[in-house]
Amino acid sequence: MTFKQFFPIPVGIAVLAFLLMIFDIIAGYCPGKYFVIWVAFQAWAMYFMAGCTLQNGVKVMLGYLGGAVASIAIMEFSGLISFLGPMAAPVAVLIIVVPVICAERVPMLDFVPAWFVGAGVYFALRGSYPTHTATTITSLFSCAVGIAFGIATVVGRGKYEATLKLGEEAPAEAPAEAVAETPAEAPAPAETEESAE
Repeated sequence: MTFKQFFPIPVGIAVLAFLLMIFDIIAGYCPGKYFVIWVAFQAWAMYFMAGCTLQNGVKVMLGYLGGAVASIAIMEFSGLISFLGPMAAPVAVLIIVVPVICAERVPMLDFVPAWFVGAGVYFALRGSYPTHTATTITSLFSCAVGIAFGIATVVGRGKYEATLKLGEEAPAEAPAEAVAETPAEAPAPAETEESAE
C-alpha cells in the first residue's frame, strides 16, 4: 500500500474522532450527563487491544462492568472493616483482586485488563456522581459508545482496503490479436498400417 492509498485511513479515523467530539457536545445538553468522552476514547483503544471483533467488544464491556462491581465491593468492604484504619482499603483490595484475576478462567470474562481499566474508570468517576448506579451507567454507556466507534473504524477500514485489493486483483484484458484460437479437441493421431493389422 502506497502512502497515497494509506492516507485516507487516518483521515477517516480523524473524522470519527471529530464526530465523537460532536457527540460529547450534544450529550452535554442531556440530563444526567451520563457520557464522559475520555472514557469513550479509552474504550475505543481497549476494543483494539482486545482484538477488534464484536465478541471481544462484548468482553471489554463485561470487563468494565466487572471493574465497576469490583470497585464497589472494595469501597463497601473497606467501610465494613474500617476498624483497621488505613489498612482497610489495602486489605479490601487484597481480597477482591483474587476473584477478579480468577475471571481469566471464565470465557467472555477473561479479558482481565478491561477489569482493571474499568475499575480505574469507576474510581475516577465516583466522586462526580451521587450513587453507584449512576456511576456504573456512565461508565458503561461511555464504554459502549467508544466500542461503537472502534467497530466503525474496523468496518470502514476493512471496506476501504477491500476496494484497494479488488483494484489490484482485476486482471488486465489481453489484446484481441494476442488471443490465439485453439481447437476444442486435438486431432486424433492417424492410424498406421501396423496398428490397423
